[in-house]
Amino acid sequence: MITDMKNSIKYKGALAILSLLTLINSACKKNGGFYDAPDQNVTYAGNTYDYLKSKPGVFDSLIVAIDRMGLKKTLTDSNVTLFAVSNPSFQLALRNLNTLRKLSDKDPLFLANIDAVQLDTMTSYYIIRGKKTTDSLKLQDGLDLKSVRIGYPMHASVTKISASGQVGAGPEIINFDNTKKSKFVRNWATSTTSSNNIRTKNGIVHVISADHVFGFNEFVTRLTFVPPPPNLYLEIGGIFSSNRENGGGITSGENSRKVIDGDDHTKFLADLQGELWMRFELKTPAVSSVYTLTSANDANERDPKAWTYEGSMDGSNWVELDRRSNFFFEERYQQKVFRCTNTVAYKFYRIVITELRNSGTFQLAEFTINKTK
Repeated sequence: MITDMKNSIKYKGALAILSLLTLINSACKKNGGFYDAPDQNVTYAGNTYDYLKSKPGVFDSLIVAIDRMGLKKTLTDSNVTLFAVSNPSFQLALRNLNTLRKLSDKDPLFLANIDAVQLDTMTSYYIIRGKKTTDSLKLQDGLDLKSVRIGYPMHASVTKISASGQVGAGPEIINFDNTKKSKFVRNWATSTTSSNNIRTKNGIVHVISADHVFGFNEFVTRLTFVPPPPNLYLEIGGIFSSNRENGGGITSGENSRKVIDGDDHTKFLADLQGELWMRFELKTPAVSSVYTLTSANDANERDPKAWTYEGSMDGSNWVELDRRSNFFFEERYQQKVFRCTNTVAYKFYRIVITELRNSGTFQLAEFTINKTK
């Protein structure tokens, strides 16, 4: 009797396992093992601005930014695609900013009182000209986009995430990129969004991932950057020179004068050959305790890593004013402001580059010498 009961239990267990395997096999055959994302296409009867207002507790911060920047009309009657940033994204950005401000004993900032110029630029990143559904972004290299107002170059592409252990087997997502005005993908800042395709009367809405920090990676730097004092070379005038020139000569597109043309999208490119210096001879002596360097558009291995900043009365005998080593730019087109304790009015100033990040070729977008505050 006991033996019969054991055999019955074994039989029933085997039958259950067989049934489960059959069910799994049937499910796999039905969808090929791929996860079919639910259809997220939704039609909203109102305009894009009204859609945001219809989601209290979700897009409140974005609405504050849009209202303050006068972008309500754009989201009401223009054909646009909105990559909608939710409240957590703004909270992350403001928390990062105010943590840094607290360390400097500064009062916190909020969307109502942060710099309007910077807020306008960053808010515009997310509002794209024209209606861009997911299908329009499925080109092999994605699609170049233009933001409203300033026509800032953004980019979007579609990919599938992994599911059930299979690469590309999951739902579609959109990679939404701030190109930083660079053609090199490695310099871009990227956020992701579900392929929402929420259709309003005047546009398309895709909702940005909640872990995205508003402003991409620029929010804190834009709102904490303190501009340098006036540029002495522009105020006083003088002669600029360098001990090294671009291989194409002084008339080439990346000659030494590009480092003083005031355009961070041009650059000076030359072989280091041990050391490279750039010198200003001012028309009249002046005190400089500040200087700036701006990183170029690409190839961060060419960035200066170590240098000295020096002053001279006669252009022959030099006094070291500042020394830097193991320095790294965090991003492209980034201006760094350096300060020293100089109180002497020199006629000559120069920077002597002695080491690059990881190359034998030097590059720099801009170099300035500046007044003492």
